[in-house]
Amino acid sequence: MTATLITNIGELTTNVARPGDALGTLHEAAVLLEGDRIAWAGAASDAPHADALGTVDAGGRAVMPGFVDSHTHVVFGGDRADEFEARMTGTPYAAGGIRRTVAATRAASDEELRRRLKGFTRELHAQGTTTFEVKTGYGLTVDDEARLARLAAEVTPEVTYLGAHVVPAEYSERRDEYVDLVCDEMLRACAPHARWVDVFCERGAFTPEESRRVLAAGMAHGLLPRVHGNQLGPGEGVRLAVAMGAASVDHCTYLSDDDVAALAGSSTVATLLPGVEFSTRQPYPDARRLLDAGVTVALASDCNPGSSFTSSMPLMIALAVREMGMTPAEAVWAATAGGAQALRRTDVGVVRPGARADLVMLDAPTRVHLAYRPGVPLVHTVWLGGTPL
Repeated sequence: MTATLITNIGELTTNVARPGDALGTLHEAAVLLEGDRIAWAGAASDAPHADALGTVDAGGRAVMPGFVDSHTHVVFGGDRADEFEARMTGTPYAAGGIRRTVAATRAASDEELRRRLKGFTRELHAQGTTTFEVKTGYGLTVDDEARLARLAAEVTPEVTYLGAHVVPAEYSERRDEYVDLVCDEMLRACAPHARWVDVFCERGAFTPEESRRVLAAGMAHGLLPRVHGNQLGPGEGVRLAVAMGAASVDHCTYLSDDDVAALAGSSTVATLLPGVEFSTRQPYPDARRLLDAGVTVALASDCNPGSSFTSSMPLMIALAVREMGMTPAEAVWAATAGGAQALRRTDVGVVRPGARADLVMLDAPTRVHLAYRPGVPLVHTVWLGGTPL
């Protein structure tokens, strides 16, 4: 088993909370990696020494857990740059654009989709993301949804079945038949490749009653629930997610006091996706309101070709700090430990013995630089399962 000691770390973010410091920050620190796990972390002066150890000198740089992106749609065909350009000249965002990507994805070969997916995976890793979720939802036939789930499973264990993304055009007059398909044959084809079931509970997508049925069917097949909710306006998505015990409800742009209270009294994570608001010019979610109420908040990219075509978690951190009322420490936690909670993972998003050796070294002395220097490529080194990329 290979062992590597990363030493001379100026600032180590562990996410092992201590009194007054939710990020468990250590200075002049070191981390020992053994195989694909973290074996030890602490003060550099206490670091273990052995001839067999390889050593990496961090040179005073900051080290932190790899980013955990709990919401992406990175298996798809086609491009929607023209929609983005139209939005920038005043055309409002609408969920119906998803159908364009559905058509392009159905027309793409497995090899084309696999090639693009591998490219996005490299892009995520290069920006410090070491754990990421991938949704289906751009096939919307039994065979196409199954192949998207199968391809996604080649790059991540966090695969989400999202047959309930929108009702495809060929079922526009037969909604009930499509919901039947999502809950039965399509689900049975996708479940062997997936861990999660998701539904877009929103006007223009699926009603609360339809959404509840989809989630219940997925759960009956052993999938864990998550929800897209309250993105385009007020609705029942958040309260449905809480009632169904969903790990996460994502977007949360338009929330009532009852929604916030429901989240605060639950284990459901509010996953905020500021790349969407950046790309669609919608109002940003009020992260400060959620945090002050005691809600667990995660940040994710929602990387997709329509409403947020970015895979940059550093950008999400910068937007959350600048536009959503989060402190740099809160945003970093939400992009690492928060994302891990949204995926119900305890082995990522944290630097402690036994956790996966997924780390990011920044070319900066502190994590604050992720928000302080937006748009600058600050990721110096990424370790994925103990291996530098």
